[in-house]
Amino acid sequence: MSFKLGLTGSIGMGKSTTAKLLAEEGCAIWDADAAVHRLYAPGGKAVAPMQAVFPDAIVDGAVSRDRLKQIILADSTALKSIETIVHPLVGADRADFITQAQADILVFDVPLMFETGGNAAMDAVLVVSAPEDIQRERVLARGTMTEEQFLAIKSKQMPDAEKREKADFVVITDTLDHAKSQVQAILATIRKGLSHA
Repeated sequence: MSFKLGLTGSIGMGKSTTAKLLAEEGCAIWDADAAVHRLYAPGGKAVAPMQAVFPDAIVDGAVSRDRLKQIILADSTALKSIETIVHPLVGADRADFITQAQADILVFDVPLMFETGGNAAMDAVLVVSAPEDIQRERVLARGTMTEEQFLAIKSKQMPDAEKREKADFVVITDTLDHAKSQVQAILATIRKGLSHA
């Protein structure tokens, strides 16, 4: 039986970097966002059911996230319908990962882990955190969003302090070396527990 470790953290906190560090240490990673990209891609399992309900969302045989955003803005009930289609498919993708993964520790990278109650299915949750100024700097350095957009996303996410309180483990990603040493220590603790189980 593999150990299920939830990985979460607010925007710009270094979650992708931490996921890479976990993978380097032999963990298998399931990424919720990547699963949605697979489902939305041409031939993806979400394309046909989405086309049936939102034909305008399909562009070149794939689900267009930009079109979905426009549909959601125009119709307040659309998000519920989209979630009804996508959530079970994401769940099935995650179940496939669990049956196929060979690692002793399975990491589930889910941005809204606590907000959606996904932490209930985990053996432990690791929250990635960084000082607020570093978080802001990282997000704005990507050049993909304005400060207003960043603050809007941040306002929808559970506050970092609250996430850290709920977490079993916290990794502070102020530097790569610091993050790496924390990841190694956490995995050593989990693996020690597994060897005694």
